[in-house]
Amino acid sequence: MSDTQAAEPAVHVRVEVREGGAFAFVTLDNARRLNVMNTALMDAFVETVSALGENEALRAVVITGAGDRAFVGGADVDEMAALTSPDAARAFILKVHACCRAVRDLPVPVIARINGYCLGAGLELAAACDLRVASLGSTFGMPEVKLGIPSVVEAALLPTLVGWGRARQVLLLGETFGAAEARAWRLVEEACPAAEIDHTIERWLAALLTSTPRAVRLQKALIRRWEDLPLSQAVAAGVEAFADAFRTDEPALAMQAFQDARAARRGGG
Repeated sequence: MSDTQAAEPAVHVRVEVREGGAFAFVTLDNARRLNVMNTALMDAFVETVSALGENEALRAVVITGAGDRAFVGGADVDEMAALTSPDAARAFILKVHACCRAVRDLPVPVIARINGYCLGAGLELAAACDLRVASLGSTFGMPEVKLGIPSVVEAALLPTLVGWGRARQVLLLGETFGAAEARAWRLVEEACPAAEIDHTIERWLAALLTSTPRAVRLQKALIRRWEDLPLSQAVAAGVEAFADAFRTDEPALAMQAFQDARAARRGGG
């Protein structure tokens, strides 16, 4: 492959089949430009992630950026600077939203592996994931107001993660902040040295394998519904999800295994 070809933005996918299911590792690769998302990269990402959702054996997806400098450094400023009308702007930002929605629509948990700059559209993509782990050297921010535009689409998820006060601070001031702050603000679930980030992810993947696959899918779908429902309807949706779990023998088998293990512990004591 030539250097020119190697430099072209691309989305790479690696699927690992393990006992208990498959895990997909998705890498956004525009490393020479901090993995910023241009139209071609966003289109490829949506196509790739949507296809993964059709894999019935899939247990989780991990999303990261190529190299060790950035998760995603934002949307392509050069493309945005060339937008000439509200219609063109709307079409561009809908592509950012499509990337985030593809992640949120996956039926399995999605983990953001944040390894460096996580700015603008990159932070929106991370917010769209179910779990986030960042290396301690990572930098976060929503600097759009400094470029004459508001932070939009999945920036709307930030108040649910960090609260309205912090969300206002991040969005209105446009300042960057580090992984320690992101962890303290509950924007990420874990912040650790870069050498430990994959260990954290493996621990989460191992934990997912201790749960039954359909139950995890039902739980993610229910969480998504909770986001849009008032409390009474959210509770009702949970009742239906609970009933739906018994459409297969997965609960019976899991509960029998639990009872057997409990009996064995008692017998051994």
